[in-house]
Amino acid sequence: MNVRGPTDVSTVMSIGSVIELDFDVAAAYDEHASAMLGFAVNALRDRTLAEDCVQETFFRAWRARSRFEPRRGSLRTWLFAIERNVIVDVQRSLTRMPMPASDRIEDIDRGSGGVTRDTSPDVDERLRIIAALALLSPEHRQVVVAVHLSGSTYAELSEATGVAVRTLRTRTFYAMRALRDHLDGKEET
Repeated sequence: MNVRGPTDVSTVMSIGSVIELDFDVAAAYDEHASAMLGFAVNALRDRTLAEDCVQETFFRAWRARSRFEPRRGSLRTWLFAIERNVIVDVQRSLTRMPMPASDRIEDIDRGSGGVTRDTSPDVDERLRIIAALALLSPEHRQVVVAVHLSGSTYAELSEATGVAVRTLRTRTFYAMRALRDHLDGKEET
């Protein structure tokens, strides 16, 4: 006795039991899986883990289908909220797992060439710096990134952009002051 209403997800029978409406996992997967995979790959930087996250997201959504309320948000929003939680769970579990050490000396000498995850506490600090850089104007950000992160000289940057060296130094001064203020929590609102 499934009854579909525009906002109903479940029908309550007179005896108090709940009958769950159909959750079309296949249709939801077809419609949202590719965007969810892109989101997970971007967050985790590992396609295999991202695919597992998308699978776990749909599994959790299927298990929690009775809690979906269309009047609170769309199916896509609900699925992405679940996926965000799955990604956080995966990232936390990765920080708890020790990285496997190589048993072969030649692997250590040559370098395995594999991608390693950065689980250091500096990740939060780097994210704060990236957020602070995003607050700068494109011109100020360009100078800071080129000079302080990429190691270019002011003369090289001036030649590449056509902006005078003095202007670049002034931009750097104000950009660094804005970054310092933001990271110290002194930014003006």
